[in-house]
Amino acid sequence: MNSKQKKRMSVPERYLRRILTAQIYDVARETPLEVAETLSERLQNQIFLKREDLQTVFSFKLRGAYNKMANLTQAELKNGVVAASAGNHAQGVALAARKLGIKATIFMPDTTPRIKVNAVRGYGATTKLTGDSYDDAYQAAVHYCKDKGGAFIHPYDDPYVIAGQGTIGFEILKQHKSLPDMIFVPVGGGGLRASPSTSKCYPLI
Repeated sequence: MNSKQKKRMSVPERYLRRILTAQIYDVARETPLEVAETLSERLQNQIFLKREDLQTVFSFKLRGAYNKMANLTQAELKNGVVAASAGNHAQGVALAARKLGIKATIFMPDTTPRIKVNAVRGYGATTKLTGDSYDDAYQAAVHYCKDKGGAFIHPYDDPYVIAGQGTIGFEILKQHKSLPDMIFVPVGGGGLRASPSTSKCYPLI
């Protein structure tokens, strides 16, 4: 595809291309889409669960973090990566950094449960406990990047992160025998809801 063809692509088309070429399966797995038997019986409908809890870090966040980092240049990676997170994104960045052989510095609120802090450290990342909230950790991480260098890995506001998370939607399309009537997405911080593969294709509640 030449540059003129790329310019003619719509935003959803560009994101779809990024999703289809996302580099995630070096660290992430294609998780199963399993029937929730009890819930299906109670609601008199067929309910499926996308088992992202089966990822190494027990969350989908690994997909976006790794895809972003895999698309950085060596020059961008030379000072390592930096992130701010209270848990799941931090673990995703830490594991992705270990896989790529680069250093990771993760800013986390001081209120973060120590089990999550230790999990991040277990993947080889350096943790810096800062402030009482995510916003405090985020501001400290951004300041650190400007002062010390390092590529900041945003938990959701980045095209490559969105595309990495979007592979979940692509997997659902492959795994389900027909087009699902509806997909329910837990919102939380909004990182998964940002994925065009789900928000574009399905009505969401």
